[in-house]
Amino acid sequence: MGKLTIILFVLCIALAGCKKSDNVGLAAIAAQAAIDDQIIKTYLAAHPGLNAKRVDAAGADTSGVYYIIVQQGNVKSLFTNSTQVTVADTGRLLTSGQIFTETNNFHPTYVLSSVILGWQVGIPLGEKGGIIRLLIPSRYGYGPNAQPNVGGDYGLTGGLPANAVLDFDIQLYDVVN
Repeated sequence: MGKLTIILFVLCIALAGCKKSDNVGLAAIAAQAAIDDQIIKTYLAAHPGLNAKRVDAAGADTSGVYYIIVQQGNVKSLFTNSTQVTVADTGRLLTSGQIFTETNNFHPTYVLSSVILGWQVGIPLGEKGGIIRLLIPSRYGYGPNAQPNVGGDYGLTGGLPANAVLDFDIQLYDVVN
């Protein structure tokens, strides 16, 4: 009986510790989401002509990703996780405008499920031949994970920081299912 009591006591302590750390993690995520959303809203308030719309993710207005159709495309496409998109893109930090990636004359092809969540929810709102601009909170980008190898070619010292709010211009050259 004594061993069972000790085992139950240790198990309760372990479970209590796990629950507490989960709450701390969720609180940090929620706090960062509020910061990101405020950064984007402040940016949009300072640029009222952008006419940005918030992406509805899975039927709910919760993604925090905003999009602007810069140039209407000419072909409506069906997008799935396995859709391949050929793009030209320029990525900037929303807070500073610092470019961290730019494809210029190179047009890479990506499988939609392999790109950041902001692209996964935003690109399907565009059309082949068009240009879409995406304002992406960190939770739909790289989150709390700094990307030290991204942006150095563009003078971004230390790479892409953790919790970066991103701004992409994406031209959709091709969409293949």
